[in-house]
Amino acid sequence: MIDKNTGKNNPMMDKYKRYLRLEKAVSPNTVEAYVRDVDTLGAYLLGEGRGFLDVRLEDLHHFIAGLHDKHIRPRSQARMLSGIRSFYRFLQLDGYIEVDPTALIESPHLGRHLPDVLAVEEIDAIIASVDLSKAEGQRDRALLEMLYSCGLRVSELCNLRFNDLYLPEGFIRVEGKGGKQRLVPISPRAVDELKLYFQERSSITPKRGHEDYVFLSFRRSSKLSRITVFHIVKVQTEAAGIRKTVSPHTFRHSFATHLLAGGASLRAIQAMLGHASITTTEIYSHIDTHRMREEILTCHPRNIKYKKS
Repeated sequence: MIDKNTGKNNPMMDKYKRYLRLEKAVSPNTVEAYVRDVDTLGAYLLGEGRGFLDVRLEDLHHFIAGLHDKHIRPRSQARMLSGIRSFYRFLQLDGYIEVDPTALIESPHLGRHLPDVLAVEEIDAIIASVDLSKAEGQRDRALLEMLYSCGLRVSELCNLRFNDLYLPEGFIRVEGKGGKQRLVPISPRAVDELKLYFQERSSITPKRGHEDYVFLSFRRSSKLSRITVFHIVKVQTEAAGIRKTVSPHTFRHSFATHLLAGGASLRAIQAMLGHASITTTEIYSHIDTHRMREEILTCHPRNIKYKKS
């Protein structure tokens, strides 16, 4: 009989990992996170004298309560439950269990977080703050412009290769989450910044295996890391005198919000961002509604009169 009390060295877990990689096509990081979540549940069940296959709804409620008692944030709880739900869906599909015990589990209420957004003038100020006298200056200008003009995730930017660029046609090919590819329009301004950067890049001899990556570290001659991109954004935001908390993802949020304000449809924005579900993209409609409300409160005659009185 399969050892059902632990997620480690278990044929059932090996099959689950293959299921995630091959059938669900999720990224290696997601596989690792889901397996870690299942292992956490397995350790709890072991302490309760139960296993994965005979878990009860009551056990899952106690497990979730324990997460709350450990002060694990609702968003982290929801992510863990996502991994555990995926595991039990696999067990049901593969015939290990007949009924999915997680079907009646509700995710913690997260509320709706509206991400920070930069104005176009703030983005221009951040890009303009780059010191072009530095060797990597034009590279930094180009990557900041790409983050905003194409709405890229930081991992998508770092993994961008020359064979993904179709500059004469005005497109780039992006590989997003789960290895899914999409075509994203690239602005003429971003193309110009890239071409200027390529002149500087030609002075670098990339390390073997890194020749095709667009953005390179001038110091290591290898593809740029996520940490370096975060650092560049932080430094240039401070140099521009902007006090908001800004990350690479802020440029992506700004890209989507400005598109919506300019009249783009949610479906078009969904395609450009690479969201699997339109519900993920819908948050930008809430941002736009929130901004509209602020403008009305500021500009409507009734509100102006109320402020003066």
